[in-house]
Amino acid sequence: MMIAKGGILAGVKTNGKVLPLRRANNGVDSNEARAVLARLIAAYAPHDGSFELRVPGWHAIRLSSVNKECVHAVRLPSLCIAAQGAKTFIVGQDVYEYDATRMIVFSVALPVAAQVTQASHMEPYLALKLDLDPHKIAELVLKVFPHGLPPAQQRSAVYVTPLEECVINATTRLMECLAQPADAELLAPLVTDEILIRLLRSPIGVRVAQMGFAESSVQRVAKAISWLRENYSQPMKVEELAGLVHMSVSSFHDHFKCVTSMSPLHYQKVLRLQEARRLMLSTMMDASTASQRVGYLSASQFSREYSRFFGSAPTKDIARLRQDTRLWA
Repeated sequence: MMIAKGGILAGVKTNGKVLPLRRANNGVDSNEARAVLARLIAAYAPHDGSFELRVPGWHAIRLSSVNKECVHAVRLPSLCIAAQGAKTFIVGQDVYEYDATRMIVFSVALPVAAQVTQASHMEPYLALKLDLDPHKIAELVLKVFPHGLPPAQQRSAVYVTPLEECVINATTRLMECLAQPADAELLAPLVTDEILIRLLRSPIGVRVAQMGFAESSVQRVAKAISWLRENYSQPMKVEELAGLVHMSVSSFHDHFKCVTSMSPLHYQKVLRLQEARRLMLSTMMDASTASQRVGYLSASQFSREYSRFFGSAPTKDIARLRQDTRLWA
């Protein structure tokens, strides 16, 4: 360790390079600040799972082991802040790595494959998730960018940015509010706004702000996604979906793929396969019935696409998942 100067630790050497280690404003280094936040999250997530907190929109998450295989789900618009552990998200062909040094934002609903890559019973993955409301984002954008929103070149649904000390400190104060009902009701919403404002002022803020404006490409894609999620089992024509969001077919296709890393047809297929898997696992539905329920006309096509996406045939995959569930139980 090198000597601190001007409130900043010069750093530690790793592979010949000096990595900076900053101190928080209260004199506690960022690693200690994350440890404090991790303990607060653990108190509200006593075992593995996701727990709704007293503050609307916030969830505490604990996972005590790494995933050997990816977990498939639809991730709704949200901000995720980890205090301990690491996780990987796969969206289409894109891979996003996320840990206690970075926060990740999902600006539209996305089918993802997630994998916890760093966790144990002694040091579980501990994180907070905030559901993002486009209306709240739009309200705060007017305060953060009173002279208008600067142009954003990149269009995407997932953004990763360093987790700054000011966000760690604000998130810690948010968790401390939970101990007092009056603070949770009166002060926690103000701290939530602070966290969102700091997000909007971060390097990805201009791009995140796009989710709050109805005419932005991100919000138009979000509208199309909403239709797909509600009507995934129905036949879909890209021309009609483009018309729904008032875009040409070519422009809509380009924007949709740029934002989600998938074409509209592929997005619909992933939704269908995930829902079929859920139906078979939770309701004991057979593969043929599940494939029809989610909109497949050909059982053989369903089986081929399911095997390609999940790595094994439907019957074999569901049997393995049920066995894994019994072992955990």
